[in-house]
Amino acid sequence: MIEGVLRHCTDMEVERQYVDSHGQSEIAFAFTHLLGFQLLPRPKRIHKQTLWRPDLETTETYPLLQPVLSTRAIQWDLIEQHYDEMVKYATSLRLGTADAEAILRRFTRSDIQHPTYAALAELGKVRKTIFLCSYLHSLDLRREIQEGLNTIENWNSANSFIFYGKGGEIATNRLEEQELAILSLHLIQLCLVFMNTIMLQQVLNEAQWAKRMTPEDLRGLTPLIYSNVNPYGLFVLNMEERLALGDDVEQAA
Repeated sequence: MIEGVLRHCTDMEVERQYVDSHGQSEIAFAFTHLLGFQLLPRPKRIHKQTLWRPDLETTETYPLLQPVLSTRAIQWDLIEQHYDEMVKYATSLRLGTADAEAILRRFTRSDIQHPTYAALAELGKVRKTIFLCSYLHSLDLRREIQEGLNTIENWNSANSFIFYGKGGEIATNRLEEQELAILSLHLIQLCLVFMNTIMLQQVLNEAQWAKRMTPEDLRGLTPLIYSNVNPYGLFVLNMEERLALGDDVEQAA
């Protein structure tokens, strides 16, 4: 997820990243905060989430939240002690001198927890707690995340529909063949969206359809549809006409 945000080969500046419940790790919250964009997951089993205490002095301040509050406070001193190291690893990700997999492998290659990894986890607890409070408080934020994820999932389903050859898997280790497959997929995506946009414009130019569209209908319009596409081609069969196979078989004999 982080690699995709940092290196997407466009001029777009990503400010928010929508992910499902698998992308809500504390380490991800920490790195996205250091890299300057928001991580907005859709938490699964929200009642199982934990809110971390800023300190133990506020134990009795939130009596109604006691079931979901952590038993210990955030270790601010650990974050302060390893802050420079955390910034160094985040800068390595941003500049591309190291990828996320290599950094995580360094953190987890021994049984002893890496101190910088522990500090990142503490920072992630802070950011995740702030996010959960905002998520529970703001209906608009929950709707934004839901709509953003629906768009992403719809796009992924369209990709699966288009990229059906070989089960939708890239079964080669050659970089040039992988690149060719993805570029071909992008080209077909653009063609699909372009043609659907033209067809939608033609329909909406008709007065009878334009009058029936409400603001909610217009807001829900998207060119990312594929139910009108037959990716396997069209085979026309005339069941009243007999194929002339007999003469061909006799001549072949």
